[in-house]
Amino acid sequence: MNIQVSLVAALSLVPSILAFPAASQIVVDGTNSGEFLTPLAIQTSTTGFGDALNGTPDVCSGSELDNCFAAIDGGMLYLFFGGNLESNFNKFELFIDSGIGGQNSVRGDNADVDFNGLNRLGESAAGVGDGLKFDECFSANFYLTVTCGATPTALYANIAQVLTDGGGIGAYIGSGAPGTVAIDNVKYGVKVALNNSNVLGVTGDGGTTDGAATVATGIEVAIPLSLMGYDAATQQNIKVCAMINGGGHDYLSNQILGGLALGTTNLGEPRAVNLALAAGNQYAVVVVDADEPDCPVVPPSCPADFNADGTIDGADLATVLSGWGTASGDTNGDLITDGADLAAVLSAWGPCV
Repeated sequence: MNIQVSLVAALSLVPSILAFPAASQIVVDGTNSGEFLTPLAIQTSTTGFGDALNGTPDVCSGSELDNCFAAIDGGMLYLFFGGNLESNFNKFELFIDSGIGGQNSVRGDNADVDFNGLNRLGESAAGVGDGLKFDECFSANFYLTVTCGATPTALYANIAQVLTDGGGIGAYIGSGAPGTVAIDNVKYGVKVALNNSNVLGVTGDGGTTDGAATVATGIEVAIPLSLMGYDAATQQNIKVCAMINGGGHDYLSNQILGGLALGTTNLGEPRAVNLALAAGNQYAVVVVDADEPDCPVVPPSCPADFNADGTIDGADLATVLSGWGTASGDTNGDLITDGADLAAVLSAWGPCV
């Protein structure tokens, strides 16, 4: 796949993908000022990476992803993620499924961007078989990572192709200042902005997610459709999966959009995470192609393994007990945690098979 796919081809798609139009001209500034109309996803887990309480556009004490919005306008995909990115060089990781091929399990031989951060998510060595795994119906074609830190707080971003056979083009696309100066890369046409002012949204562990839908500041990006390899001749659904990771791209939080069915525990080592083991789909669909419906929700192969660590143990039992009477410990899809779910955990105790 050529990262410079014809912009003319991409522009020809616009009439068929107006399910998520912009309400007005979009300015990439880290604020949803009414340009984005319909949320793709709303966070259902409190954050394990610290509650954001500073209320300033730059310095921030926690990381959370509260909601996700999208719009397509003028050959560009605009994405807004309400929330915060802690100014300690935590990473915002964005994967986009935008065409044929791509990687369902992240390889370890992709482009070297952000100190080889993409490959830190991927297979540790050829043939080992580890590496971050997405849902069955998601294969990433494009990657963007954003981070911030230092004094004064600066914003940095990198992009990369995610090709079926690895390799591809990757690039550092520049720096900016949260809340005031967005990244605007002329060569690739990508824009990134961050506003860390949010103090609403989800709270820390044990708190509430009630305010997630209303958060209107966070991370905003604009990416040319052509850069993602979105081609009119082979039109596919556009899907996005975003997450918060540690400063070395080496410790995944519990903040994933779209969708999250992994409970409130941070996921940890990304190479050990298999999102397909969680109930539902851990991605959001931006564009629905009538000729290629999105995959249906697939029940997890190991539904009682709530933290997707490959083993049903005390942590999963605790999820059932703490979620009793709610949907958070549900294993059979009836949206209530009860004796049937307790029996499912106990009867499947041990490694997932």
